[in-house]
Amino acid sequence: MFKRINKYWWCQILGWLVYFVLNCFYYNTMDRSGFKLSDAVNLLIFIVLGILSTHLFRTLINKRNWVVYTMERQILLFFAMVAGTALTLYISYYSLMYFIFDYTRRDLITGVIKDLVSDFVLSFVWWMIYYIWHYIERNRSAQVDQLKLETTVKELELKTIKAQLNPHFIFNALNSIRALIDENPQRARTAITELSNILRSSMQTEKAETVSLENELNIVKDYLALEHIRFEERLNVKYEIDPDTLELQVPPMMLQTLVENAIKHGISRIIMGGSVYINSSLKGMQHVITIENTGQLIENGTKGNGFGLQSTRQRLSLLFGNRASFEIRNKDEQTVEATVIMPLL
Repeated sequence: MFKRINKYWWCQILGWLVYFVLNCFYYNTMDRSGFKLSDAVNLLIFIVLGILSTHLFRTLINKRNWVVYTMERQILLFFAMVAGTALTLYISYYSLMYFIFDYTRRDLITGVIKDLVSDFVLSFVWWMIYYIWHYIERNRSAQVDQLKLETTVKELELKTIKAQLNPHFIFNALNSIRALIDENPQRARTAITELSNILRSSMQTEKAETVSLENELNIVKDYLALEHIRFEERLNVKYEIDPDTLELQVPPMMLQTLVENAIKHGISRIIMGGSVYINSSLKGMQHVITIENTGQLIENGTKGNGFGLQSTRQRLSLLFGNRASFEIRNKDEQTVEATVIMPLL
């Protein structure tokens, strides 16, 4: 039964109950005549009329959808509601007391002014609480809507980036396979098998914002196996993976993109080939992934601004904000180092 009562009626009941208790306290401590049964009846009648009058004007302004008004109109509406509620409460209370209980005041002018001021103060407090409550609720709803909008935008951006990554990767892989068809058909068939494994894995993780490092490594190993067919002994790969990092979440296709970048812009440009070193470790509350490859960044070119590197920065920013970072640099005269740092939480 109580669960069906909404917040508004709970506030009405509790607020007027507090008003009743305060009046009881006043009569028992400040009034020498004490709190009589007639006082309790009058007070209960006043409270019932107070609930009815405030609810009446609340219903009226809700029907006019007052929350969409400008601030100036809401201020005017506030004072109009205070005055309307106070006058309605005063007139209804004393009309009822006069016609039913034949009640008249001896101190007419002073009593009217005193009671009107009291009703205006009471009405002002009621409407002030009501307005503040709705102001807080609207702000909270606006914040929730803003978060939902930001989440939706983030998801759309991630999907856009992933939609660009897959064709980008497939194009490069098909170029590699095409180079093998005439030279060694058997190796080309093997390359197609490796490519199908990569595509199957990427399709399974396409809808996810993050995947485990272990799944990402499986795609990388298939990709490097495909590339090893093309480079043969010119490509050496070394892994150093902390087992505790295998279940940690990373953006899908991020590691594969960085490894592909190392092959395309590093190993493939060196006649003797080179090495790719992949490291995953924990440093405090951070997950650090390092990829080193033989080669050099071109200082006067678009250093670190290729599509794969840009997509890595964007996805890290979307998923982790400023808690994640990505850096690529020349470690020495023969090695390029790419470092991704992500938070554990």
